[in-house]
Amino acid sequence: MPVKSYKKYVSLFGFVAPAFVLYAVFLLIPTIGGMYYSFTDWNGLNRSYEFIGFGNFAEALSEDPDFIGSLWFTLKYVLFMIVLQNVFALALAVFIESRRRSKGFFRTVFFMPNMISTIISAFMWTFVFAQVLPQLAEKTAIAFLDQAWIGDPNVSFYSILIVSLWNGVGYMMIIYLAGLQGVPQSLKEAALIDGATPLQTFRNVTLPMITHAITICFFLTLNGAFKVFEVVYGLTGGGPGRSTQVITMNIYEEAFSNNFRYGYASAKSVILFVIILIFTFIQIRVMKKREVEA
Repeated sequence: MPVKSYKKYVSLFGFVAPAFVLYAVFLLIPTIGGMYYSFTDWNGLNRSYEFIGFGNFAEALSEDPDFIGSLWFTLKYVLFMIVLQNVFALALAVFIESRRRSKGFFRTVFFMPNMISTIISAFMWTFVFAQVLPQLAEKTAIAFLDQAWIGDPNVSFYSILIVSLWNGVGYMMIIYLAGLQGVPQSLKEAALIDGATPLQTFRNVTLPMITHAITICFFLTLNGAFKVFEVVYGLTGGGPGRSTQVITMNIYEEAFSNNFRYGYASAKSVILFVIILIFTFIQIRVMKKREVEA
């Protein structure tokens, strides 16, 4: 290998090494360790533990109704988030892109909630649900606002959705805006000249051209929804009872809150990882087939 090429690779490695070390220490090694401990009965404290094979996985999938309940609740949350977050984000992006003026103002306004920490947003909305809306219902006689937004199991799910959408739509909106700005104006003008309505132009010209952005947004929404924790923890704490407990909260409770069954919690984490991997693979395969090169 020539000396110049050798020095080039050494310099490149020098730039990459710090990031790789941090990645390995804080993500790669803990991930591998968690997978190993998922086959043990380690409690996270003692040095001694026993290797029990797939016992933790069998227990989680067949003998743990709380985990199964949290799994179904998470799947329900994921489904609603994928649809609602992308529909609202795309609608806002189309609205902003159609504005001749004040685009920057609307981008800032709708993106601002994303700049607030999710847990802070949850605490803010807890105050809104518990104090502001009941008072507003009393002043305006709008009975619908006077709900047990957090205390009623039938309503708390929608409260979680409201906060999640308020906090996350702005980020997806920016991605869709980038996709919309990449659609050639000449194609839309040609469609309109040929007699297409604005709705037909959007469906047949704009939408196929932004499939890359849709794929990215679906991927981010899917992964974020499966790993949701802060908004549920700050808003309902998984309650009332366990009616709004998501998988991540169930894992956290198993490992650190009550039982200190670190190996069992690691097995649940591996199950969550496999579920996310399967859904992500399916989503990317389906969306990639629909992508159109601009």
